[in-house]
Amino acid sequence: MTSPPPFIEAISQRLDKFAAERREEALELGPEAVTFTEHALAGLRGGKRLRARFCWWGWRGVAHGSSVTESAEDAAIGVSAALEIFQAAALAHDDLIDNSDTRRGRPSAHRALEAAHRAAGWTGDAAAFGRAGSVLLGDLLVAWSDDLLEEALATLRDLDAAAVARREYGLMRRIVTIGQFLDVAEESAWSTAGDDTHGRRALRVASYKSARYSVQQPLVIGGALAGADETGLASLRAFGHPLGMAFQLRDDVLGVFGDSVETGKPAGDDLREGKRTALVAFCRQALAPADRERFDGMLGDPGLTDADVAELRDTMRSTGALDETERLIAAYAAEADAALDDAPLDSDAAGQLRELARAAVDRRA
Repeated sequence: MTSPPPFIEAISQRLDKFAAERREEALELGPEAVTFTEHALAGLRGGKRLRARFCWWGWRGVAHGSSVTESAEDAAIGVSAALEIFQAAALAHDDLIDNSDTRRGRPSAHRALEAAHRAAGWTGDAAAFGRAGSVLLGDLLVAWSDDLLEEALATLRDLDAAAVARREYGLMRRIVTIGQFLDVAEESAWSTAGDDTHGRRALRVASYKSARYSVQQPLVIGGALAGADETGLASLRAFGHPLGMAFQLRDDVLGVFGDSVETGKPAGDDLREGKRTALVAFCRQALAPADRERFDGMLGDPGLTDADVAELRDTMRSTGALDETERLIAAYAAEADAALDDAPLDSDAAGQLRELARAAVDRRA
């Protein structure tokens, strides 16, 4: 197994330090608070550290010479770690919304809290407890993310850079929250929208729920930390947004065709949840009315069997929807690559971003 880069180790160490502080804090609040805190901290373990990586290389791509100081690097590490905490919050809420049982091969937050309720022998509805607890757990992680962000920005000597980074971080939070709602709304609103609009609507969700949050904004936040001007930030957006779109479309494909051993989620979960992705939109558009009605009747049924999932997969292949999605992924990836060629970034950082882009697009989990 390849060892993580030094900056990833530094981010993990910063998260470990933050976790130790939160554990110490919880001790004064009683055993229930300790248990709750441990469940929240569990969300910080594992994962690809994707947002942290993009933030770091966004910073390193702009930072050079005298701007690469120890305090500036510490700030970049701290903000990258804050992004990972915010990601854990988003996953806790996302799993609750989607009623997902697992995350990264472990029980999702609401299921873990439900199990803890039962194991403790507490009274009441364990499932309701788990749901309520996971809302609060996600909120706690959001608060922790802000705490670490402000702690990191306080070490940055360039106050203007700190202000821009804070502004872009706030924008990211607002965008992904609205994007998450658009995703939820689309599962109900699709039936009132024209069939020819479903593809555009799905790509809108992908943009606001994932592309800007997963890639674009972490890059921009990193560039802002290094003092990038608006031209520099625009170049990071020009690279980050299409790459983020390719990343999300790959996620959509894996949500249907991925190997559950590698993805850490049951195969076909997106089909049972009724996700109205671009892949789904392309499939529906190619179906005859009667076949489309059957497709719509199956999509979103939590009782789908493995045979049902296989039928929906075959339909997506035979209609050309999978091929169309792959073509769109390739087009977005090419757009991002071209934008990186023109970006005024450090050459080493640009090379690292290009490798990171390939990994994000070609991944299997």
